[in-house]
Amino acid sequence: MKKALFIILNDYADWEDAYLSTQLNQSSEWTVITASTNKEVKSIGGFTTLVDMNISDVHISDFSLLILIGGNSWNIKNTNLVTIIKKALSSDIAVGAICGAVDFLARNGLLSNYKHTGNAQFLWKNYTKYVNPNDFYEKQAVVDKNLITANGTAPLEFTELVLKTINFKNTEEIHKYVELYKLGFYEYCKKYGNPYS
Repeated sequence: MKKALFIILNDYADWEDAYLSTQLNQSSEWTVITASTNKEVKSIGGFTTLVDMNISDVHISDFSLLILIGGNSWNIKNTNLVTIIKKALSSDIAVGAICGAVDFLARNGLLSNYKHTGNAQFLWKNYTKYVNPNDFYEKQAVVDKNLITANGTAPLEFTELVLKTINFKNTEEIHKYVELYKLGFYEYCKKYGNPYS
């Protein structure tokens, strides 16, 4: 069983993880584990989540995927979290970061040598460890090697790139899953047929 670790901080953006986590957690080959700095966190939408483990107890080698969900608390300083991300990136574990989580990567110099995107590059102008601004792309989501980045309005694009990166299903199946939510049910049916019949 492959394990996906989702880092969710207090005031996390609950719309950014739903499409990806539900696909992974419904698979017989994957399980989703949550981690945070607190035992309990509340999302921007007001959902209280009891997390599975503390970040300080994470051994990233136990996981096949690391996902950093955005929100309003990524201005934290946490050396354990920086270490986890560095180890994942250097071990070729797929790492996905969306929204405020990408800001954390930029502030800690973790985007170096990776093409990337994020909410807005101007937010990083005072980050001394952000050294590769020419690798920023104004796109919804970007994948480079084992790092997937996205802005906060791109949970579907983010989901698609993460699932493709980990070879979750074949490319066409993954794209059609995302299309169902992008197009809506009835437009999807016109294009692909009823997925439930």
